[in-house]
Amino acid sequence: MDRDEELLPGRVYGQDHDDPRPGRGYAELAGGPLPGLLMDITGWTADEIQTGAALMTELGQFGAGGRVLYDPRPGDRRRWDWSGDTP
Repeated sequence: MDRDEELLPGRVYGQDHDDPRPGRGYAELAGGPLPGLLMDITGWTADEIQTGAALMTELGQFGAGGRVLYDPRPGDRRRWDWSGDTP
């Protein structure tokens, strides 16, 4: 089993389907309100990955319309850590 296959169990953030698709690249969200969800980063550039993501969710500090911030873990772009919430 390779590293990508290790991430396959789980739900995918923002997708209608519950399971990850083979051949896609995913980052696992750690901490915060979305732990364990996978985010599809297929086709993202190295700069986009380094920037991280502000993900819409009702589960964060600011409720509906708010966003939660996740950044790639240093040395492991397949794990992204929660860094806070924003309106």
